[in-house]
Amino acid sequence: MNQYETVFILTPVLSDDQVKEAVGKYRDFLTSNGAEILYEENWGMKKLAYAIEKKSSGFYVVFGYKADPSFIKKLEINFRRNERVIRFLTVKMEKYAAAYAAKREQLRNKKED
Repeated sequence: MNQYETVFILTPVLSDDQVKEAVGKYRDFLTSNGAEILYEENWGMKKLAYAIEKKSSGFYVVFGYKADPSFIKKLEINFRRNERVIRFLTVKMEKYAAAYAAKREQLRNKKED
């Protein structure tokens, strides 16, 4: 299993409940397909660098997870089929980037305690 990080942008016309529903749907999709979620970050509404589908802002969400390489294609097909997702990017984490992400998550959890 490789470690991946996926960032996706949801359309800005969604309500908070719809954003939570969409994020929950992808969280469930990851876990039901055998992925192990390491961290999840909701960056909230951000201004886009350029307009996408005539929208200048969107809700950013980041998932860090471990999954089989064959699963990524299924995930990206799911993103393409969802009208709420206006952009997404999945990257395979190198071992140093994965170690940095784990350390960052530990610090965040320590702050919350």
